[in-house]
Amino acid sequence: MAGPLAGVRVLDMSAVLMGPLATQVLGDLGADVVKVESKDGDTTRPIGPGHHPDMGSLYLALNRNKRSIVLDLKKPAGKQALLKLAEGADVFMYNLRPQAMARLGLSYEEVRAVNPRIIYCGTYGFGQLGPYAAKPAYDDLIQGMSGISYLISRMTGKPGYAPFALADHLVGTCAVHCVTAALYHRERTGEGQSVEVPMFETMAHAILTHHLYGRTFEPPLGEAGYVRQMAPNRRPYATQDGYLCTLIVTDAQWGRFFDRVGRPELKTDPRFKDLASRTRHTGELYQILEETLATRTTGEWLRIFEEQDIPAMAMHTLDTLLADPHLNAIGFFRKVEHPTEGSLMAMAVPSRWSASVPEDHRLPAPRLGEHTVAILREAGYPQAAIDALLAEGAAIAG
Repeated sequence: MAGPLAGVRVLDMSAVLMGPLATQVLGDLGADVVKVESKDGDTTRPIGPGHHPDMGSLYLALNRNKRSIVLDLKKPAGKQALLKLAEGADVFMYNLRPQAMARLGLSYEEVRAVNPRIIYCGTYGFGQLGPYAAKPAYDDLIQGMSGISYLISRMTGKPGYAPFALADHLVGTCAVHCVTAALYHRERTGEGQSVEVPMFETMAHAILTHHLYGRTFEPPLGEAGYVRQMAPNRRPYATQDGYLCTLIVTDAQWGRFFDRVGRPELKTDPRFKDLASRTRHTGELYQILEETLATRTTGEWLRIFEEQDIPAMAMHTLDTLLADPHLNAIGFFRKVEHPTEGSLMAMAVPSRWSASVPEDHRLPAPRLGEHTVAILREAGYPQAAIDALLAEGAAIAG
C-alpha cells in the first residue's frame, strides 16, 4: 500500500542534518525525494564508520528513500537542469541561506517562475526580517542562543549542549509539518508558496513555551524559568545497582509513594501538600527522592512503582536501548540489505497508520549521483543532451 505522500515529488537541495531529516520523513511517507548534490556530496557522507568513504553511518541514517543526482549549479547548464526538475516538482527544499540561493539564481521568484504551484521551503538559521538574517548557524549555536545551554548550566553548574543535534531534529520535524500543511493549502486553493522555517525562532518558541513562566504576564509575576525542569536533582536517580527514571506528579501518586516508603507525614507537609507547593519546593522534594531511591535496587523499585501505579522505568544506555524488549517486540529495529553497504540495522517509522501505510525502507540511501541519468531522463532530457551535460561536468553520474 502506498504511503500518504505517494505522488508528491520533493526536490531536495538540503545537506547535513536538519533538511535531510525532514526530506527523509517525507520520503518515508511515500514522497519521491530527489536529492540534489554537488560533486563533493552531502557533508555527512564521510561521518561515522562505513565500508566506503562517502557512505558513512550518519549519512545512511538520514537519507533512505531518496534518489541522488549530482549537478554543478555554478554552470548555466547545471542550474537549468535543476529548474527543469523544478517544473515537475511539488516541493523544493533547501537549507542554504536565502542570500546564497539568490546568488545561484534559485530564489523563490526564479523557481516560482517555472512552477507557480511549488512549495518552496527554506530551513536555515534565522528569519529574514531581523538583523541576523544573513548570519550562518549550526545546531550548537542555536542551542546556545535559544537558552538550552543556560538551562543545562542551571542543572549542572556549567553550560553545555544536548548530546545530539536537538535543534536540527526539532526544526527539521517542524519543516515536515509546514510542508505538508502547505501542500494541503495548495490542494484547496491551487496556490503554491514560499515557507520559511528558521532555527532560532523555532527553538526560541519551543524553549519559551516551557520557560516563559513568570514573564508570561505584564508586569511579570516572577522570573522566567520553569523551576521543576531546572532543578539540579531532576535526573535519573542512582539505585543500588543502576539508575531509575521516574516522574511522580499527582497528589495521589505522591501520597502512595510517601506511604510506601514509610514517610506518611510528608503528605501533610506544607511544602509538599499539593502541586503548587511541590513546584515551589522542587529541590527539597527531589533531594528526598534521590536519597530514598538509593536504598534499593532498580528491580525492587520497579516492582514497587508498578504496584503503586507510578510511572518509572530503568535508564537505558545506547546499547541497552538497542536491546529494549518493547522496541524489539514491535519490530522497531530491522535488518535491511544495502546493495553496496551490506547488512544494516535500520529503524521503522515510529507512527502507525491504519491506511496509506508508509514504506519506510522503499529505497536505500543512494550513492553519490547514482540516479543522475534516470532523473534527467524523467525530466525529458534526450540521451544526447544528457551526454552533453555529463561531458561538460554540469551533471555527474555515480
